[in-house]
Amino acid sequence: MTGSTRMTYRELDAAVNRTAAALATTGLTSGDRLVLMAANSAEFVVAFYAAAKLGAIIVPVNPRSAPPEIAHFLSDSGARVLCFAPQFAATVTAAVSDGGELTTLSLGPCTGYRDLLVMAESHTPEPPRVTVAEYDDALILYTSGTTGRPKGVLLDHHRVIWVGISTIVLTGLRDGDRFLHVAPLYHAAELTMMLIPGMMLGAAHVVLPGFEPATVLDTLERERINAFFGVPTMYQFLLRQDDLRRRDLSQWRVGIFGAAPMPSAAVEELVAALPGVRLVQACGQTEGGPGGIYSTPEEVHRRPDASGRSPLLNTEVRIVGASGGDIAPGQVGELLIRGETVMKGYWNQPEATAETVRDGWLHTGDLARLDPDGFITLVDRLKDLIITGGRNVYSIEVENAIAAHPDVADCAVVGRPHPEYGESIVALVSPRPGTEPTLAAIKDFAGELIAGYKLPHELLLGEVPRNASGKALKHEIRAMYEERGN
Repeated sequence: MTGSTRMTYRELDAAVNRTAAALATTGLTSGDRLVLMAANSAEFVVAFYAAAKLGAIIVPVNPRSAPPEIAHFLSDSGARVLCFAPQFAATVTAAVSDGGELTTLSLGPCTGYRDLLVMAESHTPEPPRVTVAEYDDALILYTSGTTGRPKGVLLDHHRVIWVGISTIVLTGLRDGDRFLHVAPLYHAAELTMMLIPGMMLGAAHVVLPGFEPATVLDTLERERINAFFGVPTMYQFLLRQDDLRRRDLSQWRVGIFGAAPMPSAAVEELVAALPGVRLVQACGQTEGGPGGIYSTPEEVHRRPDASGRSPLLNTEVRIVGASGGDIAPGQVGELLIRGETVMKGYWNQPEATAETVRDGWLHTGDLARLDPDGFITLVDRLKDLIITGGRNVYSIEVENAIAAHPDVADCAVVGRPHPEYGESIVALVSPRPGTEPTLAAIKDFAGELIAGYKLPHELLLGEVPRNASGKALKHEIRAMYEERGN
């Protein structure tokens, strides 16, 4: 499973049952929340399923969050138990206040904390006598916080199962496949679209603690991996490996990408570099389960610039204008989703839930264009729309044009207030090694692809801040300018 650890399903089930019994001694029971704070590992998987067998609501969180963020997850969810990997002990110590009913357990030896793995050794592998129903609450997944403080998305087992079924059917995953887990398991995409469907199929799971391009290629080749999910930045880093085309990746059959936009130039390069891989694009959001739209491998080849064409199984999508009516092809409106995977609501936030889910439709906040050929292209977030000189500019369109420049490794585009034009267009660019693109060069190149009024007015060179799913943290980019007083 990870490193030198190898487990059969029988051994995994026994470990999960022992761990569930250990957790039960803390008082954890159905409906209680367990915060799980660990990188990809066998321990993550065992603790996750142990809590699930007890009927607890699992709250997987980014283990590299700062102490105030962890404190927010704990207090907002009302967690009964916190399980953490030992390397994050300092964060836990800073985040957890004295007193209260929280039980804090380490997933391995850690001074000052009880080791859940040691506790589990004293229990038998008998399954817990707990009944978990299909519509019992299963997960609280905190949003990525690209616009501010994360909110907890509540999903029950029914919704999680339907995400798994949809993923299996629509991507062609099979019984006996070998899955590589590199994207963080605490994130909705890797957890509900890869780990859980893989368990449903009886797949072999190969788990890496993090993303390192050469190690990923080594593992894809050595472990004869059949299925892999990666965020766009992961695929782009793989494309930069000189030996990519020389690798024996003949067993790699399904490559899913999503969770953030991928420039069409990168998709085209990916299709050319991996002709034997069936590339599937998934486009959705945590509030959807995640759920939304997707493109088949044939559709990825046909329209690498699009975000998807069809909704997931048992899902409907609409694109509506400001009045709430469906838009005509060629127009831009907000993407709405309705179906079996859409969240029950935001945890303890009924007003936010009522604002986001109306008449059963999830209002995603994504601006999308319905193309005449039936494809859907996301053009921006509602909150990221730039209005300059009275004209709408969609940041994703500008980013795609800039990203095609040979000197650009990564980029993000935001608007900033301007006294005359309303907003000016600012591009943050991460140059490829050994290059230093200028604003003039970027404008000359991008000007061949998009209209002049969409070109950036300002250029900043530096690393684009992104979250674990690869989404640009645009509120942080805006804060950079505010801090500098520009």
